[in-house]
Amino acid sequence: MIRVGLTGGMGCGKSTAAAFFVEEGFRSLDTDGIAHQLLACDPQVRAAIRTRFGPTVFADSGEIDRSRLGTLVFSDTEALAWLEALLHPRVRAIWQREVANQPNQAWVIQIPLLFEKKLEELVDLTVCVGASSVIQLQRLLRRGSSEYDLTRRIARQLPTEEKAAKADFFLLNDGSPDFLRAQVKYLCGRLVAVY
Repeated sequence: MIRVGLTGGMGCGKSTAAAFFVEEGFRSLDTDGIAHQLLACDPQVRAAIRTRFGPTVFADSGEIDRSRLGTLVFSDTEALAWLEALLHPRVRAIWQREVANQPNQAWVIQIPLLFEKKLEELVDLTVCVGASSVIQLQRLLRRGSSEYDLTRRIARQLPTEEKAAKADFFLLNDGSPDFLRAQVKYLCGRLVAVY
């Protein structure tokens, strides 16, 4: 079994890279996706958020409005720390249990805050996906967020250059998807030889 911790800046292509790892036989886990599931379905998480933030972060349907919640916590350091303390241990327990249940499987685990939260000891090696700041911002703006919100969120993460320096491997995603796919394929070939 090998556990690859995949990180990188917002809009740099973590999900795309993870899909290419899957093509090479890996199973993929997305910690952001797990957090979204907890926000949608976990009654303890939802109750804690309602107690902490009140009804303003809930839509009329009763679902947590992640956009409203994100705007609130990314402008309030204390609120963000509280939310991370609520979610991160639960997210970590879920993905670690999933990996432990399939010990012979190769895994790629998307962890955006891998280095910020010092989680690199939980994986066998780390891979950072990066793109130039111009391309990163263009991709994120196409998703519909405002430049102001994006700038605040990006500022909460380590710069991609620092993540790349800390990672065992770096994948450049400034080109076509096939360019990124070729890098993942090459890396997986090297990993098979070692693991």
